[in-house]
Amino acid sequence: MVKVGICGHFGEGKNLLNGQTVKTKVMTKELIRYFGQSEVVSLDTHNWNYNPLRLLIGCLRLIKNCGNIIILPAIRGVKVFVPLFLILNKFFNRKLHYVVIGGWLPEVIRDNPKLLRQLIKFDGVYVETHSTIEALNSLGLNNVYYLPNFKPLNIVSVNELVYLWDKPLKLCTFSRVMKEKGIEDAIDVVKTINAEFNQEVYKLDIYGQVDENYCERFNEIRKSFPDFIEYKGYVEYYNSCNVLKDYFLLLFPTQFKTEGIPGTIIDAYASGLPVLSSNWYSAAEIIDEKRTGFIYGFMQNQELKEQLISIAKNPNIINSMRISCIKKAKSYMPQQVIEEFIRYL
Repeated sequence: MVKVGICGHFGEGKNLLNGQTVKTKVMTKELIRYFGQSEVVSLDTHNWNYNPLRLLIGCLRLIKNCGNIIILPAIRGVKVFVPLFLILNKFFNRKLHYVVIGGWLPEVIRDNPKLLRQLIKFDGVYVETHSTIEALNSLGLNNVYYLPNFKPLNIVSVNELVYLWDKPLKLCTFSRVMKEKGIEDAIDVVKTINAEFNQEVYKLDIYGQVDENYCERFNEIRKSFPDFIEYKGYVEYYNSCNVLKDYFLLLFPTQFKTEGIPGTIIDAYASGLPVLSSNWYSAAEIIDEKRTGFIYGFMQNQELKEQLISIAKNPNIINSMRISCIKKAKSYMPQQVIEEFIRYL
C-alpha cells in the first residue's frame, strides 16, 4: 500500500501561481522528497466539476491504494471533498487529513454545522495560524494542528541584502493581481503621495498573475499608469528572492480578512524585504511590528498613506528590519515544517 495520497489542485498543463496550487505542489514535492516517489500519488482536482464521475473514480482509486489521504480543497471544494472521502472511508478505514489553505475555515463552519460534524471525524485538520486553531477550538473542533505555510526558497544571505535610501524608493506588490488584493489601493496611495510632494517619492512595481475576472478592469487601469507605476508580469515562486531582494518594501494591502500565511510574505522575508500590510485576522501573528514590517488598519488607505509618508522620511527604519526578515523566513522553510507534519501520518 502506498503511504500517501494527495487530492488537490495541481492545475496540470497550466502555469497557475495562486496560493492553493503552489501550496499543493510544494507539499507534494516535499512528501516525495521525504518518502520517495513510489510512496506518494496524487489526484488533480482542476476543473473537477466539469467531470464529476471521473473525479469520483479518481478519489476511489486514491483511497483504495493509500494509507493516508491528504486533501487540500479551496472554499468551494471543501463541502464536496470532506463528505465524499468520509463516505468512501466507511469501506477502507484510512487516515484522513485536511490541510487548510488560508484562514477562512472558522467562518465557513459557523455557517455550516454539518461540515463541523464531518470534520470532527477526520484524523487531523491542519491550519496555518494559531489564531485559526483557537477559533476552530471555540467552535468545538479539537483535532486541529498547526501547519504553517512554507516554500522551498533560497533565503538571501546577510551579504546579499540591499539597502536603499534614494528616492524614488522601490515598492512592489507580489500577489494575484485583483481588486481584493488591494492592488488599486496601492496604486491610488502611491499616486497621491507623489502628487502631494510633487516628486517621485515612491515607484511601484506590480507582480503576479492577473485574475481572469479582473483582466479587463486592470487593462483599463494600466492605460493611465504614470511612469512610476509598472506591471512587471509574474515570477515563478522559486525565483522570487532574486527579484524581491532589490526592493525597498513589499506592500500587502489585502482586502481578504481571512488570509492565513500569505505566500507573498514568505517570499518577502526570504528576500530580506520588510512588509507593510493591512490588518487581516492573523496579520500580527505573521508580521512582527517594527521588526519585520508594519500593520495598518484594514482597508484604511489614509493610514497606509501616512505610514508610507513616515517611512519615506526615515527609510533607515525599513533597512534596519532586513536581517530580522531573513531570520523569520527560516520558520517557513520546508525542512522546518514538514517533519512535524510527518508525525501525524
